[in-house]
Amino acid sequence: MVVLSKEGLLNILESNRRLTMRVVEAFPEEELFHYTPAGELRPFAEMVKEIMNIETGYMRGIALSVWEYPDSFAGISTKGELVSTCEAVRDDTRKLWEEITEETLAMVEKDPFFGPSQSHFGRLQYALENEIHHRGQGYIYLRTLGIDPPEFFVR
Repeated sequence: MVVLSKEGLLNILESNRRLTMRVVEAFPEEELFHYTPAGELRPFAEMVKEIMNIETGYMRGIALSVWEYPDSFAGISTKGELVSTCEAVRDDTRKLWEEITEETLAMVEKDPFFGPSQSHFGRLQYALENEIHHRGQGYIYLRTLGIDPPEFFVR
């Protein structure tokens, strides 16, 4: 029994990314790259770069069996660069998505980045949960800056 199809999963990933990008857009550029409400936290831009690194690593691994996790986005320093890079990463995901089957999503392998064995679907679920977690941090950062975050229900 299929509970969620491949296309259904992509639709969930896409709607979540649209919301994450609305959070990015809500930040003033300086605060996006430098603001944290407490010293040990990272600026929201660093969290978005992590989201993109995970997406890139997992999608290339799942679709092409190329498992690399380089920090490909460390040099991004402007809001425009961050937004355009996020769009490029998602465009790559859409292209790679065509190479992935539902059978591929069900395959279980040891995770080369984070350790335990899991299905490729599980990896993408982790990536989504990580994005949601960091987006929630972005909401808090915006509120502490006195900025109303985007409406959560608008995807």
